Amino acid sequence: MNSDLADRAVIVTGASGGIGAAIARAYGAEGAAVTVAYRQNRDAAEKVVREVIQAGGHAVTAAHDLADPEAGQRLAEATLAAFGQIDVLVNNAVQWPRRGPGGGRMENVPDEDWTQTLRVNIEGPVRAVRAVLPTMRAAGFGRLVHVSSNIALDGMQGSVYYGAAKAALHGMNRSLAWEIGDDGILTNVVLPGLTWTERAAQMIPAEAVEQERRRTPKGSLNGPEDVAALVVFLGSPANSGLTGEAVPVTGGR
Repeated sequence: MNSDLADRAVIVTGASGGIGAAIARAYGAEGAAVTVAYRQNRDAAEKVVREVIQAGGHAVTAAHDLADPEAGQRLAEATLAAFGQIDVLVNNAVQWPRRGPGGGRMENVPDEDWTQTLRVNIEGPVRAVRAVLPTMRAAGFGRLVHVSSNIALDGMQGSVYYGAAKAALHGMNRSLAWEIGDDGILTNVVLPGLTWTERAAQMIPAEAVEQERRRTPKGSLNGPEDVAALVVFLGSPANSGLTGEAVPVTGGR
């Protein structure tokens, strides 16, 4: 596949670890210039920058907090200052509910917790999109990729508000495709299933992992690189026909 990503400028939010870091490295391997956006762990983000450069790309870090109303605009400005263009936005950052994705019953979650889960995980990606669209429209090219979760479709006990926030990406994506398509901008959602990251290894009991593995046709869980491969394709000029779609990456689950 000729991705034609050499010297394209890519923003990846939540890129200091896990799936986001794999996405940043994968774009680097295609020769892209990557803004590695992080919320707290600058040291980890700097490590990803070095890995992107070693893979053949260019990279800088930028702070980005989904809860900050100005963060999306500052992220766009930092990318333009570093690379002079914005070609791809990958909305990967997430703020987990305080009780984690398997938290308490819906009616028992305090108002300040569930409203924060909804607002941050919806408004943060929307603000990032709003910030990059003027540059993409002016260039006549752009790719938006929003990382959701299979919880938005399958559901999971204790994840009502997180699932609602992720499902909101799907509604935005579908209507946005109609609004920006004739400007040369494509937008898609990716839905990872259970993905074997360091965080997953720390949080998920071994028996749950084995149960999920048995339910997966390919017989193993996807790793971050499996998700990254699809995100790179959807965010590249090689993707000329997919927009407004929600594409699962679950190993056939």
